[in-house]
Amino acid sequence: MLSLLKTIRDAIASWWSEFTLQTKLLAVATLVVSLVMSGLTFWAVNTIQQDARMNDTRFGRDLGLLLAANVAPLVADNNLTEVAQFSQRFYSSTSSVRYMLYADETGEIFFGIPFWEAEVENSLTIKRRIQLPEDYPGDGEKPMVRQHMTPDGTVTDVFIPLIVNKKYLGVLAIGINPNQTAVISTNFTRDVTIAVFITIWVMVILAGVINALTITKPIKELLVGVKQIATGNFKQRINLPLGGELGELILSFNEMAERLERYEEQNIEELTAEKAKLETLVSTIADGAVLIDNNMQVILVNPTAKRIFGWETADVVGCNVLHHLPPAVQMEITSPLYEMAAGECESAEFRIFINQPTPRTVRILLTTVLNVQRESIKGIAITIQDITREVELNDAKSQFISNVSHELRTPLFNIKTYIETLHDYGEDLALQERQEFLQTVNNETDRLTRLVNDVLDLSKLESGRQYNFDGVDLAQAIEQTLRTYQLNAKDKGVELVQEVALNLPLVMGNYDLLVQVFGNLIGNALKFTKAGGKVAIRAYQVDFKPIHTQSSPVRIEISDTGIGIATEDQHSIFERFFRVENRVHTLEGTGLGLSIVRNIIDRHRSKVHLVSEVSIGTTFWFDLATFEEKAPPILIEPVAEASKITTA
Repeated sequence: MLSLLKTIRDAIASWWSEFTLQTKLLAVATLVVSLVMSGLTFWAVNTIQQDARMNDTRFGRDLGLLLAANVAPLVADNNLTEVAQFSQRFYSSTSSVRYMLYADETGEIFFGIPFWEAEVENSLTIKRRIQLPEDYPGDGEKPMVRQHMTPDGTVTDVFIPLIVNKKYLGVLAIGINPNQTAVISTNFTRDVTIAVFITIWVMVILAGVINALTITKPIKELLVGVKQIATGNFKQRINLPLGGELGELILSFNEMAERLERYEEQNIEELTAEKAKLETLVSTIADGAVLIDNNMQVILVNPTAKRIFGWETADVVGCNVLHHLPPAVQMEITSPLYEMAAGECESAEFRIFINQPTPRTVRILLTTVLNVQRESIKGIAITIQDITREVELNDAKSQFISNVSHELRTPLFNIKTYIETLHDYGEDLALQERQEFLQTVNNETDRLTRLVNDVLDLSKLESGRQYNFDGVDLAQAIEQTLRTYQLNAKDKGVELVQEVALNLPLVMGNYDLLVQVFGNLIGNALKFTKAGGKVAIRAYQVDFKPIHTQSSPVRIEISDTGIGIATEDQHSIFERFFRVENRVHTLEGTGLGLSIVRNIIDRHRSKVHLVSEVSIGTTFWFDLATFEEKAPPILIEPVAEASKITTA
């Protein structure tokens, strides 16, 4: 029952909420007017009923007194026949009397109309008594009047005492029917009032329903549609089969929504195309790019920035950029970013060294992004440039200049010292001393010549010069190199051995550059190998075949039994001016030979490797691609300087 009442209440509340304020006020006004009019009507009907009852009371009292005056003497004479005849004539002559009852002083009914005596006392001698009101005075002289409700209306009961010569003989009870005209008029008025009240509210409800169906519902649909359009849902349509002004309004709304949808689709296509162009452009630039809004939320990030900051597996779009930056970068740019977002500055530049995800030096440029009118800041563009290579090259350049200056200063100082001594004291020196001075000057001059030649060779290799690569006979190149160093090996007491495989195929390379490589490696091996040692050069074809070639490459190895290279020096051995003799304090050199070797092998699209152990010896080896007979000679473009050399 409670759930049913709740359902009805909710339904009424929902129905009531469908009406507009004007409709609700009109309904309330109608209710108040109808209640006031109904109240006035029922008040008038009640007043009429009270007047009718009062008239019935007066009529009943007067009629009772008249009847009592006529029948009291007959009752005193016990002339009941005459009483009955008189009462019957009176009852038959008027419709106002409902009943007439005669009772003695004890209240026992001895005659009544429409009850006859035979009906009053039946065969069982059951006596009927009149039920007098509790406040009936009994032997009073004034009649008593009361009223009671019956299905036919209000009946007026009049009790008149029968008194003759001040003797109480009994009571006459008369029932007076209500005034039928007044009853009919009152009932009709009440029924008409109720009917009018119900009709008014039925009309109000029907008007409300019609209003909700024909006016309120379309207006609400239009309101919902306008709200949807305001939120950007241009697919909203209103499908109500209405005519007139509302129909035209709905039709105009649908046309407006359709035009907005077409305009939005066109704009979305253009914006999508522009966004795709922008993302493609940003993703292809070499520098890292990150676009953030004024709340430091990432809007766009390109692959280069992800690689530099280690964001490949992290989804940083929509996140605060400061939460994902490396600590060093975060510390430097946090304050400038907030200043730029507040409009206090337009750009900033930083040079930062970061350790994560890999050690590198970056240059970060911060630039504000303004709106079309250049009045407000829409975001901040972060450009990240990886300048690690630039820094390394600058350091290498500075170190190279410093090393060359140092290497030139020492022999020049020695040459100048000995020449000045010969110039000033030549006549005082013995012939052997003068020859020793001149020999020293000659050796320092040779040292300068080697340094200058090595610098020139390295400069040629790194200058972008093109070299002609063709088929090279390694056996011939090795033979030429060994003839050059054969006498030097005999002077030092070092055995020089070659192990070149028979029928070795030609390799793709430059003959002069390969001879220079063999000369540098064998020269170094002889320099760091003691008397009685051994230097070997081997050339053979390996078993494996690279994917991009049709034949197996040729491997060249230069081994010695010299002093070896410490593990901590093996990663730096190919750097410029790095000399093992700086640590072992033995022979002198320019420190450029192995750097030249690495550069030449890089041009041959290969890598030079080494295996070394202190006091046991060192082996340098590299692979060269075999020469295809049908392939024309090629020009090898300069390549970037290789990174650290891997060791086997």
